Amino acid sequence: MDEAAKSMIRNLEAKTGKTIDQLAQLVRKSGLAKHKDQVTFLKEKHGMTHGYANLVVLYAKGHPATRESPQSEYSPDDWFVGKEALKPIYESLVAAVSDMADDIEWAPKKSYMSVRRSKQFAIIQPSTKTRLDLGLKLPGEPTTQRLEASGSFNSMVSHRVRISSMAEVDAELLAWVQDAYRQA
Repeated sequence: MDEAAKSMIRNLEAKTGKTIDQLAQLVRKSGLAKHKDQVTFLKEKHGMTHGYANLVVLYAKGHPATRESPQSEYSPDDWFVGKEALKPIYESLVAAVSDMADDIEWAPKKSYMSVRRSKQFAIIQPSTKTRLDLGLKLPGEPTTQRLEASGSFNSMVSHRVRISSMAEVDAELLAWVQDAYRQA
């Protein structure tokens, strides 16, 4: 967890009168499934700013950026040194994938995020200063111009999608992620 998230969590109770665990429980009990709806719920019903509401929703979903992780020495913040422009794309993709299901696990590795269900089904990696790579386990899925064979990218996945802009985190991409999730 980065220092900004730690600071926000420390200040949350003073600002809201509730701990992050209490607020996360409210999110879980709200019946709302989508990240955006949960953030809106906290903003409208509990008077939170967008940044705090987003942090609580990510915490409620167990996102690694909101946890101290004794099992991993790796931090997503380290991956974006010199690649800062990619972080908003990464965060958008993580939020969209998090909205798919409650049983998704996030496991930071040295240079990428492993995305798991019962087994790994995707990885997200900032590969260059201008591109994220999304690796997917989609055995038997034909390749397209956009959904490439993984090649030497990572042997743990069968396909790769190169992502250079927020617009590329679209319905087609999320459908591939959903297919990989279902197969895990």
